[in-house]
Amino acid sequence: MKDVRIVVCGLGNVGKAFVELLAERAPDVEARYALRLVLAAAVDIGGAAVCDAPGGLPARELLAHLHAGGRVEGFGKFGRPGLSGPEALDAAAVLVEATPTNLTDGEPGRTHIVAALRRGREVVSANKGPIVLFYKELLELARQNRCGLHISAATAAALPTLDVARVCLAGSRILSVEGILNGTTNYILSRMRAGGAAYETALKEAQQLGIAETDPRKDVGGFDTAAKLVIIANVLFGPSFRLEDVPTQGITGVTPEDIARAGKDGEVIKLVGSAERVGGEVRLRVAPQRLKATHPLASVNGSEKAISYMTDTMDRITVSGGKSSPVGAAAALLKDLINAYV
Repeated sequence: MKDVRIVVCGLGNVGKAFVELLAERAPDVEARYALRLVLAAAVDIGGAAVCDAPGGLPARELLAHLHAGGRVEGFGKFGRPGLSGPEALDAAAVLVEATPTNLTDGEPGRTHIVAALRRGREVVSANKGPIVLFYKELLELARQNRCGLHISAATAAALPTLDVARVCLAGSRILSVEGILNGTTNYILSRMRAGGAAYETALKEAQQLGIAETDPRKDVGGFDTAAKLVIIANVLFGPSFRLEDVPTQGITGVTPEDIARAGKDGEVIKLVGSAERVGGEVRLRVAPQRLKATHPLASVNGSEKAISYMTDTMDRITVSGGKSSPVGAAAALLKDLINAYV
């Protein structure tokens, strides 16, 4: 049995879902993988809760405290007001980074990840910001310090985008990637097609169902898809791509008439993030595309996501599904954490 002590940075929806999953699945993980996952510290804006004892923090009691409106630094004898993420790393071997995505400078996630890698800690991140902006730097730090950078939760949450490419397609040459990587936009386009709803009506419905954020601009503008595409491309084709390299068009200009015209031609409109080898370079793009009904992404509806790889030796491989929610992202974090040790 191996003890794995964890510090979670960020206690928003994803961070809390991860702590809950950790508490719920700990016995199963012990039995199946001989790993004892211990929540040693939890960090948020105002400070942290830390426990040096072998059993770590009482996760269920911490969640009850947070759900009741308490702050992590006020969690009884474990509270540490003002303690930062890098300082909390002394208590753990793994950083789980779940702070909000910041695509301007990657903070505070970048600081947390850099501090962890410099200390030789494993890093598991659902935060796209530092990975999009500084992947090459972070990968080099991980290699120098012989530790892992595990980021599948940052590339469409529960959908195993990178897992399929890196494990199942090992030895093949990936020629192109096409993905529906954002559940909000796919839900809106699906509703516009199935019910003839206007864009604004479908968006409002998605917000009421909790599928879309109150401010959905990153999703509907295509920027969330572009960020995920950059991460995927950097992992698969080499760490040289930036958001500026991705011509990006969202779905705000798609009308019911566009959907209807595509339907008459036996096609559907989807927001697709694509990376394709053209000559000696890889070209990235995010835009609404008309897909033939036979295309493997055409039948992906609702808030589901999908990714399709074309390879030289295995032909086309497509995977779809995956829960678009904080729980789905938390499950991907747990998956990466387990796979870091087994």
